[in-house]
Amino acid sequence: MKDPYEILGVQRTADEAAIKAAYRKLAKKHHPDVNPGKADAAARFGDISSAYDLLSDKEKRGKFDRGEIDAEGHEVHQQRQYYRDAPGAEAYGQGDPAGGFSQEDLEAFFSQAFGQAGKRSDWGATGRKRPGRDMQYSLTVSFVDAAVGTTRRIELPDGKTLDVRIPPGTEDGHVLRLRGQGGPGYNGAPAGDALIEITVVPDARFRRDGDDIITDVPVTLQEAVLGASLEVPTIHGPVKVSVPAGSGTGTRLRLRGKGIRHGHQFVQLQVVLPPGDEPELAAFLKTWTPKHGFNPREGA
Repeated sequence: MKDPYEILGVQRTADEAAIKAAYRKLAKKHHPDVNPGKADAAARFGDISSAYDLLSDKEKRGKFDRGEIDAEGHEVHQQRQYYRDAPGAEAYGQGDPAGGFSQEDLEAFFSQAFGQAGKRSDWGATGRKRPGRDMQYSLTVSFVDAAVGTTRRIELPDGKTLDVRIPPGTEDGHVLRLRGQGGPGYNGAPAGDALIEITVVPDARFRRDGDDIITDVPVTLQEAVLGASLEVPTIHGPVKVSVPAGSGTGTRLRLRGKGIRHGHQFVQLQVVLPPGDEPELAAFLKTWTPKHGFNPREGA
């Protein structure tokens, strides 16, 4: 995988907010749901998600910046420097011209590395409890899945999988907390949590207003004037609606219970004229006088 900074298009000095903003913009543009039929969409989106997973984790980002892990999160094996080659090492082992360590060398080394009398000072040796750290992940879902709720499976860096339940009405940027699914605790302490940030991909058919859904539906002049029965999309699937005669652009039809949770869906009609010339319509309008005269621009 390429450099994660290049994939997200951010500088190496970018802060968390800039990295998050870049990820959201790219995720919504390259998600496979908005790129049907494009074979490379899934691969591109996978690179974007992997790059964000690495850079959004402070510990992983630090390791990557220091060259300790690669762009895929794998440890980079570097040739270890012998203690004798380290700065100040000339104070030790001077009595061993063959290049080995004397007993004094080893005792001094372990004393410096592990504390007095060679005793380790880490958490495991002291027996102190330490809760596992929280792990951060990102998950991108479609507008409909976020609206009605779904379950998605994500793969963790260690190869394990985690089923994530997306509650109905989940909003863009919402963070789900899965208790005990983070890093392991030490010496009997509880595991950390998995924090999963949700990115919702916009849907050209719908927009959200609280728990209500709004969709614009184009209708012909004839359908608007005479009325019609149309099939319209909802987040629960297509339904039939009746367009009342005499409807105009902006007329709203309410579909009860077709929104999020207990919300509704509102169908907003948009009257669209036919493309090209319509001589008969033009001739009729030249001689037509509305029965109820009005000025649509009055008060504007």
